[in-house]
Amino acid sequence: MAAVPAYSRILLKLSGEALMGGDSYGINEEVIARIVAEIAEVSRLGVQSGVVIGGGNIFRGMTGAAGGMDRATADYMGMLATVMNAMALADAMRRAGQAARVLSALRIDQVVEPYTRGRAIHHLEAGRVVVFAAGTGNPFFTTDTAAALRGAEIGAQIVLKATKVDGIYTADPLKNTAAQRFSRISFDEAIGRNLAVLDATAFALCRDQKLPINVFSIFKPGALRRVVAGEDEGTLVHS
Repeated sequence: MAAVPAYSRILLKLSGEALMGGDSYGINEEVIARIVAEIAEVSRLGVQSGVVIGGGNIFRGMTGAAGGMDRATADYMGMLATVMNAMALADAMRRAGQAARVLSALRIDQVVEPYTRGRAIHHLEAGRVVVFAAGTGNPFFTTDTAAALRGAEIGAQIVLKATKVDGIYTADPLKNTAAQRFSRISFDEAIGRNLAVLDATAFALCRDQKLPINVFSIFKPGALRRVVAGEDEGTLVHS
């Protein structure tokens, strides 16, 4: 890897489902250990890393609402699920020798620190990975939106969306072997092609703030390091 990373501060968006691995529910210890190793590797290069994590491996607000639950109540339950994931991720980091802090948009002071922008930047500058929990703290907003918001707030140079697929393709690569991966694509072209990079609110925020997005596979060994190095990994969405 290049001696100087392409980015000095990043915001990584992880879905809760990414923590399940091949399991149907919960947190797979092998998977979380591998993700932690990838994050710790870029942190050792001096890259300040923030992480927004979802809660879909435990509870999804949209699913609860679809089952008849009040949408706001379901979303708050989903936020609490992200706190559990954030605590597990930060604990795994500490066990691996990487300092980490969980900052929650919902106040649960006996368990994790409340989020403030100043506190987040302080921890990042001290070399700690900051795991942002509870989304934006508001119902009706996704963790994609939380990632865009926190990325803009902390002055991240890029939002990295970790998925199961190694980028954005012309078609579903799992269904169409002829699908081609975009190495780079503009925000306008992504809109024109109706590509679901992030949810609409998050995408618009990144576009307006000129905050690039890279979509890559978290399950591809070394992919996060290569993205941070500025190599041709995943798909870069730019302004």
